[in-house]
Amino acid sequence: MEQPRILVVEDEQAIADTILYALRTDGMLAAHCTLGSDALASLRAAPADLVVLDVGLPDLNGFEVCRTLRTFCDAPVIFLTARHEEIDRIVGLEIGADDYVVKPFSPRELAARVRAILRRARGGSATAARDDEIAGFTHDKDGARLAYHGHWLALTRYEYLLLAWLVAHPGRIYSRAQLMDGVWAGALDTSDRTVDTHIKTLRAKLREVAPEGAGRIRTHRGMGYSLEP
Repeated sequence: MEQPRILVVEDEQAIADTILYALRTDGMLAAHCTLGSDALASLRAAPADLVVLDVGLPDLNGFEVCRTLRTFCDAPVIFLTARHEEIDRIVGLEIGADDYVVKPFSPRELAARVRAILRRARGGSATAARDDEIAGFTHDKDGARLAYHGHWLALTRYEYLLLAWLVAHPGRIYSRAQLMDGVWAGALDTSDRTVDTHIKTLRAKLREVAPEGAGRIRTHRGMGYSLEP
């Protein structure tokens, strides 16, 4: 299997060196940028398989970098931050991050998170070579993408997995625990709030395609969520 290419965006050289060592020891190709602008230029020139992105960069805020790269790149993003506040974690998830690591952290644990996300990214579905039409959605399983009313949705990895889970069984109510077990199985450092955050962003993206889109995902108080048939 081809070695995964990881871009580390971190301005503190000592931290960057430990991350690079851990990733390279784990058999990955790891490149390094100290500025957000350099990282965006690098990703435009040669897309990475995953980006490890510090929030506190000298030129651009890491959230700004993530918002910009999401306009042209769907590589998974792991945020690094010295901030512990829940609101920062929620903002990171809402703009398309796949994981969030608070400093100080273990480089080996970070490498394990990178491996886990890459496995999920490459897992996909090997069963269907055609598009499935379900409840107004088109599900391209081989391409790991979903369309609503004929418009392909720009989804992060977990948004796709969550919506695909709901689309597969329209009308069925899933509790937060069931969605966590099914979509975030094996993911580290997640909570029930993670489900709510991703439901919110999915509704916004469906609303962009059609006004009634947000209402397709129903909240059942005390029970969970379902996709309206």
